Amino acid sequence: MSYTNSLAVDKARAAEQRTVSAARDAINGKVKGIRALLPFLGPAFIASIAYIDPGNFATNIQSGARFGYKMLWVIVLANLMAMLLQNMSAKLGIATGKSLPEICRDHMPKWLTIIMWVVSELAAMATDLAEFLGATLALNLLAGIPMLFATIITGVVTYLILMLEKFGFRPLEKFIAAFAMLIGLCYLVETVLSKPDFLQIAYHSVVPWLGNSESIILAVGVIGATVMPHAIYLHSSLTQNRIVPRNDMEKIKIQKFSTKEIMIAMTLAGFVNLAMMYMAASVFNTSGQSHIADLTTAYHTLTPLLGSAAASVFLISLLASGISSSVVGTMAGQVIMQGFVGFTIPLWIRRLVTMLPTVIIVAIGVDPTKTLIISQVVLSIVLPFPIIALIYYTQKRELMGVLTNKRITTILSTIFAVIILGLNVWLVVQMIVG
Repeated sequence: MSYTNSLAVDKARAAEQRTVSAARDAINGKVKGIRALLPFLGPAFIASIAYIDPGNFATNIQSGARFGYKMLWVIVLANLMAMLLQNMSAKLGIATGKSLPEICRDHMPKWLTIIMWVVSELAAMATDLAEFLGATLALNLLAGIPMLFATIITGVVTYLILMLEKFGFRPLEKFIAAFAMLIGLCYLVETVLSKPDFLQIAYHSVVPWLGNSESIILAVGVIGATVMPHAIYLHSSLTQNRIVPRNDMEKIKIQKFSTKEIMIAMTLAGFVNLAMMYMAASVFNTSGQSHIADLTTAYHTLTPLLGSAAASVFLISLLASGISSSVVGTMAGQVIMQGFVGFTIPLWIRRLVTMLPTVIIVAIGVDPTKTLIISQVVLSIVLPFPIIALIYYTQKRELMGVLTNKRITTILSTIFAVIILGLNVWLVVQMIVG
């Protein structure tokens, strides 16, 4: 390691220690308010990126263009699910000092652990496919870079960002949080430009509607794109050793700070998802463009309807989403492999292997948006596995101690799991009938 690199690592470690020290001051009540929360910000923002990845763009825009504002309630429901599940995942890491995959490996039969690992890796691959395709498509449309070259550029950029991990947890947290803020800012601009009907937004955000089989399939896709299996696994890993509690009282206080961070980060992700759909409803559905079903058409249609600025902002948000979520997806893949089977592979090999499906799809000319939507449906089918495991382990007092789920938490999370399972069963039946 060069002297300059060594110095940078030392500075990063010192900054990390300052964060831990500031967190201790907050736990001990020496600082209050926003200053007390600041050292705990990070894990939820990393996890929240998974909730605004390119798969969300595809499902939300298609839903808004096809059905207007009517499916906004699905996003609200999915976001409430996400808040609860991510909070449970973060709590598991704080309470046990282990990630959800590690808990599964310790307490499940080996054959079941292997099945969970394989299914989770498939989910991670489907996730990475969506993220890579989104960033690749954004580079292609924004800068005119050929799709194959754009895929390679995306892979190199995400790998370089992942290298920040060697400088400790804080630089990567700040980098990902900045991406989340950029995406949020882009959709704040899109909200101003698209002039949506806020009364319609308010009404359809709380009033459920399911019109036909097409809308239900899209609803399953929206949930699959919003509540992400790999984010549930990852969040427990991000909190397990970040601020290590020394007693039960510290566990409770750390969890309270974590809950506040999750509410902030997931509210931002929820706003972005709502904005994607109501922008499509306002711009495409109301202008008779309900056929919009892919991101390329959405971009080209935005230009004459709202101008080049709106179209460019849309692509910038898609690019930021694709790159940052690809970083998070690779992190989750490492956590899944390390937790379930106890070994890891070099980061560059995982990055290369997870790029291959995207390179193949781009090379043979498969429609990127259709692939994105299918990947989200796959994720929705896989989703019950980590949810069931999470519910089961977070209600066990011998594991969780003072952070054991309250009864209402277990009941609500079980209801969410039943809803997801029910939608998935319906989807499989429809596919078989079809």
